[in-house]
Amino acid sequence: MKPSVFSQRDRVLDTLSAGFHAKSVLVIGDLMLDRYIWGEVSRISPEAPVPVISIQRETERCGGSANVALNLANLGIRPVIAGYVGDDEEGRRLGILLGESGVDTSLLVTVKDQPTITKTRILGGHQQILRIDREPPSFTEPDTEPATGKLLEHTINLIRGGRPPAAILLSDYAKGVLTTKLSQEVIHEARAKGIPVLADPKGVHYHKYRHATVLSPNRNELAAVTRLDADDLNGLLHGGETLRVNLEVDALAVTLSEQGIALVDGDTGPRRIPSVAQEVFDVSGAGDTVIATMAAGLANGLDRLDALHLANIAAGVVVAKVGTSPVTRPELLAAVSQEEAFSQSDKICRSQEELMSRVEFWRQSGKRIVFTNGCFDLLHAGHVDYLERARALGSRLIVGLNTDASVRELKGPERPIIGEKDRARVLAALASVDAVMLFDEETPLDLITQVRPEILAKGADYTEEQVVGGKEVRSWGGRVALVPLVKDRSSSNIVGAIRETPQRSDLKENAQ
Repeated sequence: MKPSVFSQRDRVLDTLSAGFHAKSVLVIGDLMLDRYIWGEVSRISPEAPVPVISIQRETERCGGSANVALNLANLGIRPVIAGYVGDDEEGRRLGILLGESGVDTSLLVTVKDQPTITKTRILGGHQQILRIDREPPSFTEPDTEPATGKLLEHTINLIRGGRPPAAILLSDYAKGVLTTKLSQEVIHEARAKGIPVLADPKGVHYHKYRHATVLSPNRNELAAVTRLDADDLNGLLHGGETLRVNLEVDALAVTLSEQGIALVDGDTGPRRIPSVAQEVFDVSGAGDTVIATMAAGLANGLDRLDALHLANIAAGVVVAKVGTSPVTRPELLAAVSQEEAFSQSDKICRSQEELMSRVEFWRQSGKRIVFTNGCFDLLHAGHVDYLERARALGSRLIVGLNTDASVRELKGPERPIIGEKDRARVLAALASVDAVMLFDEETPLDLITQVRPEILAKGADYTEEQVVGGKEVRSWGGRVALVPLVKDRSSSNIVGAIRETPQRSDLKENAQ
């Protein structure tokens, strides 16, 4: 097994499994509604040299700081979002989308006579053809000063209250919410409480982020503020260190697109983390995912480098999607599983949620899932051969393993000979097995309907009609595969042979 990318691997995995312990994170920034019009390019218009799009569907998603909050909610965090929306249908729609996702919208301020920032993207197939923006010149016009004061009051009260957030995230899209006054007062109050503040910056006026914990500019943004060549990465990162010192921030997390992320924290020089994306479809929202995942990690006490490694893996998930779309915790769990090349015992899933996170990730990667099940008491050569043949039918093999109680129901009170934990551990040691899931029922039907495998494997001593779950698998387009068995190999035969064999006296004496 390769070394872990995490310095505190167990802590990272426990934090992920626990849904980041449902910590609270305050997000302040520019909210947007992202609309997508999906269609196919059918022809070129006779009126002008432009494509004609035949609309197939329309979707709406949270954009800007709203997408950051959505990323946090999908990781298990309890986000509170603060910012402005217009008194319009788009603002109400955005509030509904956030509320349905578990985001606390009580700190949103409605500004009359200002539209909610809305970006409409028109896509032909997977290709973005056009983007239409609807937004006010700025939310900092004189007639919105009362709204600015109200927003600042709400956020400061939350920070000073009895249940302050575990981290604060400033999501700046240069639309006017994060003024210098608001940003500095929030950072000052958070520092006094020991709350980390992460900022995703815009523009070149970085003085507003002074004393923040982490800044997360991308390569071009860092080049603009430092006035250095974006193509000279080493020089740019060293310029980032100078910027960090001047602003008195703890660290910069510089996103480098397909080259990954760099951590600049004055510790041992810039540290590069390579990208983990297998295929890039759309980088929209990737920066939101990075800052949100890093905030979730720091809110749970992970060190900066571990939190950034986790954020880098999360970014690799979202860039493989089309359009602004947040990472989910099952997706991140599965991606971490693949990146970590888990040890044999990590193949044993502790819950159906953990199993399904791996299944979802495998399917996104185009893997064919094979499912089989059994007691696998006293694992023998016949079992090994069977599992190897089953694995060869697809890309990933999941073994449903009867618990001790389930085995006793099937085979009587004297079985199993080997306990469920040991049986699972031995199965996990086989290269042909990708996941082991214990089930307590007499049959694995519930597990099969959850996993929905493409192939259901069973020994050739069964008929297709006898295979539990066969009808269900065929209903979603899968198939049942009857795997040939090695003759005269079974756990029951081995148990019988052991019981019939008299113990040698010298062995008994040595055992005494």
